[in-house]
Parts: sequence; structure tokens; C-alpha cells
Amino acid sequence: MQSMELPLVLFTVLSQAAIGLVLMNAVRQCRCAGPGEGNVRMEWTLIAAFMGVGIAASLFHLGHPLESYRALVHLEKAWLSREVLAAGIFFALAVFAAITARGKGSPVLMWASILAGLSVLLASGMTYAPPALPAVNNALPTVFFLISAVVLGAGFASWFAGAENQPLLARIFVTALVVGLVVRLTVPCAWLSGSEVMRQTGLAWLGAPLYWVHVALMAACLGVLWKNRTIPVWLPILALAAELAGRAVFFSETIHTAMNIGGVY
Repeated sequence: MQSMELPLVLFTVLSQAAIGLVLMNAVRQCRCAGPGEGNVRMEWTLIAAFMGVGIAASLFHLGHPLESYRALVHLEKAWLSREVLAAGIFFALAVFAAITARGKGSPVLMWASILAGLSVLLASGMTYAPPALPAVNNALPTVFFLISAVVLGAGFASWFAGAENQPLLARIFVTALVVGLVVRLTVPCAWLSGSEVMRQTGLAWLGAPLYWVHVALMAACLGVLWKNRTIPVWLPILALAAELAGRAVFFSETIHTAMNIGGVY
């Protein structure tokens, strides 16, 4: 891709944080049948804020932001159009839930938001997996995005969860961090044995300072959890910084086939 694409970095990471929060909300609701915990309205407000800021940031990626609605005209064949539609639906549901939240919130709204959120993840994964990027022309973008959603969702959900659900969120957070570290450390190494463009992508990722910043911050989050056994209030911010660094690497260091035109494959 060869460009950091800051608007897309912000959109994908913040939208995945919002989706992860909804997923963790569902986990907590399924686990606890009692009264709602924490401030449900504030939680949905944060979800809507993450998604709203992400969508607003994504407009700066467009040459003509005021014509962004035209992205919807190719729903039958373009994953980007489907991503835009799903993100809009998710944002609308989150705003409505934030306005109308009472007690535990509406199960219908929660499950509708989960469906819309998973649709965003799938559409984003397909959008950023084009044939011109051989290293990620597969399920890897969706895997990366799902891991980010779970890491950030579990982290920020700890701001709203009751004491009885904090250990569960900490376990989910740790598991997602471990899986994320394994995936992000092994995938670039696997690319080294692939085609020339994949090998160049692996070398670019491993040689990028932000890649190692991402790994170091994820490891630091694990270290904090190992020591505290619970999620400190500031730790989700550190995890967010890690995901932003990792996403910048995804967009800036994944090699396009055009980079090797005329070279040996």
C-alpha cells in the first residue's frame, strides 16, 4: 500500500474498538441475567463516539468527501460499498441505543448491532485484501481486524463492567493479546518463504520500527495483566496505541505488486 493512510488507520481501529465493545457487552449480558451493570448509556455513547470519529476520519481519505454517498452505488459488486453501508447502519444503531438506553439496554438493539458490526469486520477484511497485495489477499485482514476488536473491546469494556465480570474480561484480553502476538510474529516470517512480493512485505514489516512498537506495547499490556490480574483503567489506552501502530504498518508496509514490475518473481 506504501502509504500510512492515517484516515483508514483511524477508521479501522476505532470502528473495531466500537464493535469489540458491543461484542463484550453481549458476553456480559449472556453471562449475567441480573440487573444491568455500570452506565449502559455511557457505554453506548462511547461505542457511538468511536464509530462516529472513525467514520469522520475516513472521509479525509476521499478526494471529494461531500460525495461520499456515491460509495453506496456499487453494493452488488464492491466490498467497499458494503463496508460503508454496514458502518453507517452500525453507527445509527449505536446512536439510537445511546439515546434510548435503559437498564441493561435493548437485546434487540444489541444483537442487531452485533450483526452490523460483524458485517463491518467482514467487509473491511475483504476490502483490504485485494489481489494486488498478495501477502494479504486472503483471510489475514479479517483475522487482524477481529483480534483488534476483541483486544480493544475487552479493554474498554472493563470501564463499564461490574466487579464480577472483571476477571472474565481480563482473561479475554489476555487470550486475544497472546493470539495477536503469535499471529503478528509468525505471519511476517511465513511471508519470507512466499513469492517475491510476499517476501518483500515480510522484510518491510520486520524492518519497520512501528511493527516492533506494536509488538512491544502488546507485550507490555500482557506484562501489566500478569502483574495485576485485572485491567487497570489506563491499559486500554495503551492497547489502543498498540493497535494504531500495528494498523499503520499494515497500510504502509504491505507491498503492492506494482513495486516489483520488471523484477524477478
